[in-house]
Amino acid sequence: MITSVQNNRVKQWKKLHTRKERMNTNTFLIEGDHLLEEALRSGWKIKEVILEEGENDLQLETNNLQTTIVSKTVFRHLSQTQSPQGIMAVVYMKESLNIKGEQILIVDRVQDPGNLGTMIRTADAAGFSGIILGEGTVDLYNDKVIRATQGSIFHLPIIQANLVDEINQLKQNGFTILATALEDAVRYDQICIQERTAIVVGNEGAGIQEKILNQADHIVSIPIYGQTESLNVSIAAAILMYHVKSKKT
Repeated sequence: MITSVQNNRVKQWKKLHTRKERMNTNTFLIEGDHLLEEALRSGWKIKEVILEEGENDLQLETNNLQTTIVSKTVFRHLSQTQSPQGIMAVVYMKESLNIKGEQILIVDRVQDPGNLGTMIRTADAAGFSGIILGEGTVDLYNDKVIRATQGSIFHLPIIQANLVDEINQLKQNGFTILATALEDAVRYDQICIQERTAIVVGNEGAGIQEKILNQADHIVSIPIYGQTESLNVSIAAAILMYHVKSKKT
């Protein structure tokens, strides 16, 4: 059992809280039995499990995984939750993911990890084929993003790429691009939804970059009936994703 926060392995795990180390090692941390169960069920490769001492009543089967027991002090040192569940794991990132399907969510420079995580969870629930994240978007493997997805990060392909290039490729493949904006837009429910549709949502404050708006086939908005100026980006994405899906089912 590891009991010191100065242990080299503990220091290495702690570094995984930074994007730089995650990219260097191609691994990331998850915490809680639900996330680990979803990762295993979805075929993600687990490098190792970190188990807090005394947590022998967990329902998750970890006998076939490399497991290290750590003291409560060490586990609290590594944990990023207020109520740790006593189990975390180091997971390998998946490489060369391909998005195959007819509905795709595109995310341009969304900064809030809760917003991104919620959109991933909603895209999963709505049956979308995958998600493309543009440069400037919060790191996919940020702990708050992962927790907000409630395991959906493991269920559908999510890639990080140049959005201009990806949108051009999608259009060549017959996709219609819907981009959200408040100005020069038509109501989302006045657009005829095509078989292949990609939805673009943008930064919480600045919206979608102009060069990406210019690529859109339609700029759409969601009506505001109250006094607020705009919707939260994850809520807007949810409305549009379910609208697109409902028109194709």
